[in-house]
Amino acid sequence: MRNLLPPAVLDAFLRVSRVASLLRHWRTHEKSYNALIRFSLATLLAVLISRVSADSIEAYFYDLRIWLKPPVATSGAVEMVLFDPTTMAQLPGLPKAAAHLKVAQQILESEPLAIVYTFDVSKVEGSSDEKSALAELLKNQIFVIADEDPDFTSVGKEKLNNPFKETAISPAPFTRDNKFGGKDGVTRRQMLYYHNTWMLHQMLAAKINPEVNDLSKIRGHFELYQAEQTNVDFHRKGSFQTSKFENIFNHAMDTTRFKGKIVLIGDDLNEDSKRYILTPYDRSVNAMTLTEMHANMIDTLIRNSAPVKAPAWVNLLFTILISVLTVHVVLTVKPGRGILILLTTAAIFVFACYIAFWPFGVLIGMIHPMLAIFLCYYFFIPYRLIIENRRSWEYFQKHKLLSEVETLKTNFIGMMSHDLKTPLARIQGMTEIIARGTTPLSAPQSEALDTVKQSAEDLTRFISTILNYAKIESQGVELHLQSCDINELVKDVVKKSEFLAKLKHIQLLAELEPLFTIRIDPELMKQVLSNLIENAIKYSPENSKVLVTTDEIEGKIVVQVADQGIGIPVDELPNIFMKFFRSNNAKSSPIKGSGLGLYLAKYFVELHQGTISCESSPGQGSTFTVELPLLN
Repeated sequence: MRNLLPPAVLDAFLRVSRVASLLRHWRTHEKSYNALIRFSLATLLAVLISRVSADSIEAYFYDLRIWLKPPVATSGAVEMVLFDPTTMAQLPGLPKAAAHLKVAQQILESEPLAIVYTFDVSKVEGSSDEKSALAELLKNQIFVIADEDPDFTSVGKEKLNNPFKETAISPAPFTRDNKFGGKDGVTRRQMLYYHNTWMLHQMLAAKINPEVNDLSKIRGHFELYQAEQTNVDFHRKGSFQTSKFENIFNHAMDTTRFKGKIVLIGDDLNEDSKRYILTPYDRSVNAMTLTEMHANMIDTLIRNSAPVKAPAWVNLLFTILISVLTVHVVLTVKPGRGILILLTTAAIFVFACYIAFWPFGVLIGMIHPMLAIFLCYYFFIPYRLIIENRRSWEYFQKHKLLSEVETLKTNFIGMMSHDLKTPLARIQGMTEIIARGTTPLSAPQSEALDTVKQSAEDLTRFISTILNYAKIESQGVELHLQSCDINELVKDVVKKSEFLAKLKHIQLLAELEPLFTIRIDPELMKQVLSNLIENAIKYSPENSKVLVTTDEIEGKIVVQVADQGIGIPVDELPNIFMKFFRSNNAKSSPIKGSGLGLYLAKYFVELHQGTISCESSPGQGSTFTVELPLLN
């Protein structure tokens, strides 16, 4: 069987069908695809942000966490002996070899774990005999070489000048973040292992905590510049027990306190900035002595409490999550609430990072996630503004069109209703003439004439309702206040409604309390009362009662219309005063209506600064209450 269409046309038709199918599929799953696109863009942006180097800012936030961390007690295994300007005043001058010999002998008598000099003791002044005696005493002790450059090639080969060539030497370099990390000259790291040699801090700490002999068990260790390093868990300045050099020299203190401890001997002369370091706590020139720095490094390893940097994937995960949240908030949440959510998110994240650092000692990067909030917000907010502007333009166009249609509708309704009143008046006039004529009418003719008359009156009321609605829509309703007796108004409306009540054998009762006259618009209030009373009659069964009452309560005129009709469901009561609304009970009844009567009644009552309400139960009737201020 041959194809009816040429192959090229058939192929083009199939392609168009596929495109149409894809478009239908896209529209069906548009929200899911949009969410996937947002997630992908946020993830991509997070990955790019995580590649940005932010070590300098990260170092600042690292220092801030250290500064905010509550003080922690030292291990108590490290003590310092310092000579300072007070020492120089008492000795006088810098301690010479003889003074060092005397102090070292007293410390050694207390059986310390080790004595560590944090300066080149071979440069101490003194006679050859004094220096030789000091060298012999320190022969089996440990001496520190404080080398700032970690890239040295002679580790373990250093020798001191005579007579200290036999003195034990161990390297203990320290670092300053000049080319790495914060690039601010602050000391944050310490070396552990380099060129197959352990550094002094580890060897001393291992005497107390053997666990640090295993590199894998040292917290937070990482490789940098071909050396194993870790961060220093700094204490605030003055945290370590410190003794004055001159007090030991003068036998003014009990040296038994040094038993089993690591004793660091150094200076605090405030003369050479190279003898001091900058710390996360303080960046002043003399923030911390080299001796106290070494004490912090040794104590960090004794307690094995170095901060642990979280893996890179943790930082990336937080950055992605916060990026996705930021994009979602920017594109879906109101701006004011969105900013509050993002600020709260940032605060919670910062607090979580602080809690991770203290007391758990885990260092989570903060800059990339915070940068993600900033960049994602300012990257996607223009896109949202474009969408909002497009929607605003679309809403404006739709509103403009709807306003024009509403105006045309209102004008048309008003024009038609007004033009219909003339022929209706003629019909009513002719029925009056026929009814009063001299020619007697038969029973069927009289009944038909009553039906025409009643229908004309119903249509007249309906047209009046439509005209009032048109006036409201065009804001053309004005109050014409007059002093009126509300009871007389009620009597007039009740009298006009008696005929409709008799047709259904309904007893229409009025119980009116004596009232003062009030200022109202009589025509508008007649429409309110007529609507309520006629509704009560129309929706009440035959042989029932409708009661109209008036009273004065707490400075208000209260008019109530109660019936024994079909009632209104409780869930529909809040809607009965809405325009064009009819309850389900009313819709299911044969009684016709426009749904505008109660809307107009509420509008007219509120024009008088009053209120209208309804209490109803299905099958038990309804009670409408109008409250008008006595003074208006």
